[in-house]
Amino acid sequence: MILHGFAHKLGDDINTDYIISGKYKFKTLDMKELSAYLFEDIDPEFTKKIKPGDFIVAGKNFGCGSSREQAPLVIKYAGLGGVIAMSFARIFYRNAINNGLPLVECDTSKINDGDELSVDLENGILEDITQNFKVAINPLPPFMMELLRNGGLVNYFKKYGGYSIG
Repeated sequence: MILHGFAHKLGDDINTDYIISGKYKFKTLDMKELSAYLFEDIDPEFTKKIKPGDFIVAGKNFGCGSSREQAPLVIKYAGLGGVIAMSFARIFYRNAINNGLPLVECDTSKINDGDELSVDLENGILEDITQNFKVAINPLPPFMMELLRNGGLVNYFKKYGGYSIG
């Protein structure tokens, strides 16, 4: 699975309330509608800057805060290709993979806002095309790759009727 897009760089400790403000929690269950408010407290124009396939690039502890499942879902429904960060809050990581949102853990310090990126999830390589360098990424285990290929855990279960490890 190879992903391609442009970087939208954020910092460390991006919490779920920055991703989607809690004030929208009960407004609607329509994730496409909620995605219009993605990162509005950080940058009210954020959704106007992104294109399908683009990446959020962040530092440490991305997705900290509440276990709100809407956080990874609005990123996915906004059309972003995934999140690249130095580290993720564990509950966000689990929610993202379960909902089919690709996550990449690697050193993001050299990636600049607007850089063109290519991410090869299977071979564990992130390429910054703009700056012409490559970074090794922590590859996802095969069962997580299978979940991503199928759009998440629910879609996988619908397709296969369950999950067998090994």
